Amino acid sequence: MGTLYVVGTPIGNLEDITRRAARILGQVGLIAAEDTRVTRRLLNHLGLRVPLISCNRHNWPARLPELLRALEAGDAALVTDAGMPAVSDPGSEVAAQVAAAGFPVEVVPGASAVTAALAAAGLPADSFLFLGFLPRRRQERRARLTAVAPLPFTLVIFEAPHRLRPTLEDLLATLGDRDSAVCRELTKLYEEVRRGPLSQALEYFTAPRGEFVLVVAGAEVGAGKKTGTAAESESELTQANRSAAQEQLAQLRREGLRGREAVAAVTATTGLPRREVYRLWIATATPP
Repeated sequence: MGTLYVVGTPIGNLEDITRRAARILGQVGLIAAEDTRVTRRLLNHLGLRVPLISCNRHNWPARLPELLRALEAGDAALVTDAGMPAVSDPGSEVAAQVAAAGFPVEVVPGASAVTAALAAAGLPADSFLFLGFLPRRRQERRARLTAVAPLPFTLVIFEAPHRLRPTLEDLLATLGDRDSAVCRELTKLYEEVRRGPLSQALEYFTAPRGEFVLVVAGAEVGAGKKTGTAAESESELTQANRSAAQEQLAQLRREGLRGREAVAAVTATTGLPRREVYRLWIATATPP
């Protein structure tokens, strides 16, 4: 019985591959890759010749049987185009299915655009909220941003060049002119980090090119009450989350979002149980 190795790969600079990752990729019998062309370039850089199969968000269920057969014979690896599998790609589903089939799953950590951007941004990184790629439609995108607007966590967002300006506009409209860092082409030849208010980023990036990671400051929170037991503090935080959730749901209802989408968005951003968020959604439809 083989092991599935979930392997982190460079996010741009091929020299960022770890020695362990290179060794593992060289010894497995099969590599399941998000894009075989991208992974082949990495293998060529390492001087490796290993069989590859495509395994992406569109075809992973069809590829799973072949991956399981390979694991019956020996070890295999799962990689994405850049960074860690399972971050904005189907790696988590594949790993879960392989584990459910009884095969060991081990992680070989590597580069991450999320942590690289946080390190470069100069914004608080002790608590952050990763939003991945925002919805393509403006209404849904603004609804997602409105839901997270009251939260005190630094936000990390992936964005494509052709959607950068619309996303910056929506961030400015929903969050205000917060401090930010727009990171372009991290670890690559034309790496660039623009720090400052969102309005300045919108003025600067008139014709965006490359891959972007946006880091945006969280909502400012007052000092608040400093005394009381830990239980009291936790209760106050839960009540604050509940109040924030109700305000977010009311705003999403005004914007015309459907109940299922609104409840899912607010559940993800507040940490409240879905059932409770659904009750709050129903309450927002009841006139005072």
